[in-house]
Amino acid sequence: MQDADLHALLCLIAAAGPTAPRRRLLDTLAPSAAWSAGPATWRGCGLTDAQVAAMQRPDEPRLHQAWAWLQQPGRCVLGWHDPDYPPLLRRAPHPPLALFVEGDAARLWHPAVAVVGSRSATPNGLDHARTFSRTLAHAGWGVASGMAAGIDTAAHEATLAAGGLTVAVLGTGPDVAYPRANEDLRARIAAEGVVVSEHLPGTGPRKEHFPSRNRILAGLTLATLVVEAAARSGALITARLAAEAGREVFALPGSIHNPMARGCHRLIRDGASLIEDAGEIGEALAPLAAVLASDLRGRLNGPTSTGHRVPAAASQASADDEPDYQNLWNALGHDPTDMDQLVSRTRLTTAEVSSMLLLMELDGRVASHHGRYFRIR
Repeated sequence: MQDADLHALLCLIAAAGPTAPRRRLLDTLAPSAAWSAGPATWRGCGLTDAQVAAMQRPDEPRLHQAWAWLQQPGRCVLGWHDPDYPPLLRRAPHPPLALFVEGDAARLWHPAVAVVGSRSATPNGLDHARTFSRTLAHAGWGVASGMAAGIDTAAHEATLAAGGLTVAVLGTGPDVAYPRANEDLRARIAAEGVVVSEHLPGTGPRKEHFPSRNRILAGLTLATLVVEAAARSGALITARLAAEAGREVFALPGSIHNPMARGCHRLIRDGASLIEDAGEIGEALAPLAAVLASDLRGRLNGPTSTGHRVPAAASQASADDEPDYQNLWNALGHDPTDMDQLVSRTRLTTAEVSSMLLLMELDGRVASHHGRYFRIR
């Protein structure tokens, strides 16, 4: 992204308030053009007086902090105008204007399941979260959660231990762990998975941000699994938002004497799928994952956000005819190989290698373990 576009996008993000008017601006204009269009165009797209005032008088210290954060390796911001904006999230109700990402942003296209539940989980609930997350990871699914205490933390930790992909969707800035005790976990996820937030770096925890965070978690994933939840729980908000987005909702049954099971029982009564085994989730989601793979193939035929073209790989047969794709396949072995080695061997860019590896994972040809890739057939 050009510096002018990045600065303009940060100004649009910092303007806060309703996202739909700002998305409308970026539907037809690049960020720098949207910024230059001025108050009349802004108001014509529906920006409020407060948003217009914020655009006219940007908070430069906050913008500088965000700019500095983005200069570090492995960090980026995906705006609504960006072709790499996650397609599932784009189709969800009320998508964010932009996502700050730490980690490999291409992996936000990987099929994933949101695993959520109570912050005050029971020991059995934590065990279930670990077992389901570990099984999903071993089956090649990503596991997303909100990095809260309890079920969320157990899901992230189990997925990392299994060598799987985990995505943390934060209600703070991408650089702020909440609870603070999860700072080491946030750093591990940033290094081995993906951390995302719609909020500017440096944004601390605010009560109103966590329900809105849940819509991103629901929108990024193919399904939401509620492991354990009380009758009034943030996990139920995520489940409702997932259902509104047309995604699958699964819930684990529990003892009638466990207050942390009442939310799950309510979901099941309301139509959520009762689930007893993680394999049932994979069977239910396989057709949806195929649609996501098709989206990725289409994206690989288009320009990347940096302006480079990524080789097409619409199928194994066509991939064999693509020199860059075959180059990457030859660079892979049956022993795990990290991204830096693959970039060095192929002389492709990190973005190109990452995108092709993701499609190879979706095609079932490649697996990853702790950020290292190897052939499985």
